[in-house]
Amino acid sequence: MSEAQTEAAPTLLAIVELGGYPNLVPLYRTLGFEVEVVASQRKAQAALKRRIPDVILAEYNFQSDFRDRTSNLETLMAGLQRHPHVKVICFYQAEYRQKLDGLMSRFPIFAAIPFPVDPSAVEAALRQAIQ
Repeated sequence: MSEAQTEAAPTLLAIVELGGYPNLVPLYRTLGFEVEVVASQRKAQAALKRRIPDVILAEYNFQSDFRDRTSNLETLMAGLQRHPHVKVICFYQAEYRQKLDGLMSRFPIFAAIPFPVDPSAVEAALRQAIQ
């Protein structure tokens, strides 16, 4: 790959906190993304200080025990309000769809993909995100 192609590659930040789905990094790379994978929201915040990606893939984890928020994504989404071009794709458990819809009414989630994660649905969402 030439230096010009590397610079033009879209960037993707994958936040894999709980997992439970296939390793999608090969798919991301096949689609031409420069990929960074982190294992927590804290590490994602540090990654975002270094570079704002074109796309973020993250899990929506509903947590009723948070005092001031309902999920792991609220802090991430609040910080991204200054970067409206970033497309966020989240994976979610079907039983929490109503809670996710509440989050989506406040923040722009580009795509939501239910578990079990279908790689073809991820590919379709990513292709749409980079058009």
